[in-house]
Amino acid sequence: MRLRNLNTFVKVARLGSFHAAAQQLHATQPTISSRINALETELGTQLFIRDKSGTRLSARGMQLLPYAEKLLAISQEMKQQIAEENPQRGTLRIGIADTLSYLWLSPLLKHWQSQHPLISFELISDVTPTLIHQLQECQLDLALMVADTAMNMQENGVELSDLVTEPLCSYPQCWVASPDLLNVDEISRISDLVQYPVLSFPRNTRPWRYLQKVFSQADDMPVFHTCSSVTSLLTLSLQGVGIALLPEPIVRESIESGRLSEIQVGEKRPLLSFCCSWRLDDDRIVPGLLAESARQIMKT
Repeated sequence: MRLRNLNTFVKVARLGSFHAAAQQLHATQPTISSRINALETELGTQLFIRDKSGTRLSARGMQLLPYAEKLLAISQEMKQQIAEENPQRGTLRIGIADTLSYLWLSPLLKHWQSQHPLISFELISDVTPTLIHQLQECQLDLALMVADTAMNMQENGVELSDLVTEPLCSYPQCWVASPDLLNVDEISRISDLVQYPVLSFPRNTRPWRYLQKVFSQADDMPVFHTCSSVTSLLTLSLQGVGIALLPEPIVRESIESGRLSEIQVGEKRPLLSFCCSWRLDDDRIVPGLLAESARQIMKT
């Protein structure tokens, strides 16, 4: 019995939706269905009832749920115990999105060092498409990166079936600009922004594709300046080079100090979500342990 299938079963049971489970696990809905079908075949029983009212556990599914949760908890406890009693050695290569590096790299590395003092960490900051490619080419052992859904990944031409992918965190994004560049009281909608240069993450990243979609609904497209460094995007915004859509924790201090103004465009702040991924064929326990500790730290 594969733990991945049990984990998928628990996700669907908790969320009450195959679609929601696919989003949270960064997998396609057919993949989720395939895992559940495999588990049902192995157990010889139907675990979910799907009808017009939604998805709910069958009687056998309700019987299985507490056992599945216990097995997953025992698996995680076992991995942690083994890691504590048998310290891992060597080098671990970790790719990290620049936003997460800006916000969390220091506490993450301090925690990882304390938990795995004999491991050397090689840290690579890059955009998500590059991190996924490096992960699949065995150039990385773990990636902490931007990713909302499997559909977004597929837009990059990437197949994630050979990766374990778990959600990390999400942040609302804010439109910001220097008060020297524009008067926010004169802005009320996206089309008002096309006259200003837009600072963005590189082409083919999720943030860049989102901006392309947003401005495609306006009468004209603005000029885009792209950069992979969130620090540089923040600096350019502060210096009045252009406007930017950046994660709220990145710009919070600058907005509070008045060095940046938040631009209200009459829409809800879009979320930017992050996930952690490692290869299914990696039989070491450390990548999964590091991912779990990252999830816990980013909850604070």
